[in-house]
Amino acid sequence: MAGPPNRRVSAAAARAHTRKAKQNSSFKLPFGMFTTTLAVLLIGFSAWAYQAIQPPPPKICGSPDGPAVIASRIKLRDGRHLAYSEHGLPKDTAKYKIVYVHGIDSCRHDAVVARTLSPEIMKDLGVYIVSIDRPGYGESDPHPTRTLKSLALDVEELADQLGLGTKFYVIGFSMGGNALWGILKYIPHRLAGAALLAPVANYWWPSFPSNLSTEAYYQQLPQDQWTLRVAHYAPWLTYWWNSQKWFPASSVLSHRREILSRQDMELLPKLLKRQDYAAQIRQQGEYESIHRDMIVGFGTWEFDPMDLKNLFPNGEGSVHLWHGDEDRLVPVTLQRYIAQRLPWIHYHELPGAGHMFPHADGICDTIVKTLLSGDK
Repeated sequence: MAGPPNRRVSAAAARAHTRKAKQNSSFKLPFGMFTTTLAVLLIGFSAWAYQAIQPPPPKICGSPDGPAVIASRIKLRDGRHLAYSEHGLPKDTAKYKIVYVHGIDSCRHDAVVARTLSPEIMKDLGVYIVSIDRPGYGESDPHPTRTLKSLALDVEELADQLGLGTKFYVIGFSMGGNALWGILKYIPHRLAGAALLAPVANYWWPSFPSNLSTEAYYQQLPQDQWTLRVAHYAPWLTYWWNSQKWFPASSVLSHRREILSRQDMELLPKLLKRQDYAAQIRQQGEYESIHRDMIVGFGTWEFDPMDLKNLFPNGEGSVHLWHGDEDRLVPVTLQRYIAQRLPWIHYHELPGAGHMFPHADGICDTIVKTLLSGDK
């Protein structure tokens, strides 16, 4: 029997056959399945991202899983509690009553004015000072919708419940000075006088000239520039930004020493006592304390402080602003502009002083005597 005839196959035909075989054997994902898979991945990523930006719930003092209540507290109209500490003479015998408002990442124990004011001046002038835990700090309940106005009303209610009289003084340091603008705006009728110590300025106040605020803004470290951008433009990302590990976040909250001036470095030993109560500051959670501070302080305000009118046109009281010309956290140029726009505020610029100048020996004696006497 004759065998099958020999067939010659060209190289081109062989290659074509091989390509066809490979094409037939390749796996094709149906279009519908591809879009479904992509949608599932997108939903999964969105769920992960949503969880990542959600802060954990605060641990309320006095709740079953929260810290114990140790401080003196008042109950506010809305049911929240506000913690406070009292210093100096008893309020019933004191001539002057002062409410002290602390800065960021601090609490009622950081009442630098009360701690450094000389006992002689405290007694001779007759001074009573009450320092508070701002909402979310220490043992004061968080306020999820906190605003500048809500804090001002908290201070007014505290004064009423403690019986501080129709008028009282207020002193705020750093971010507490930032909060004092709300007090000047919303309860001016309750004030006998006010002192803002190195108040943090909001770079987005509409009255700041754009060139001035931009220049001051870029004097910060790049990581702080980004932190404040997030707080202002995307407050819902504030918790994630300050808790993620990919990029450096706030240098203030991480206590980086590069942001301190020469005088600030010299004053650091005076702050060692904070170790005794540092754990209490953020004990209810970082979001409702330090992160909420950033959102409120650097968000879009409901008023412009540069529109405030003279609180004491008849000289019955006074408002003072103290700032160091070597402050590396809050540029002094912004305070100079505020002093120009609001000439009824008595401006005191301290040569060689940094942000922590209230801790320097004798400075709080001068601040309190100036405030209570109404001197310029």
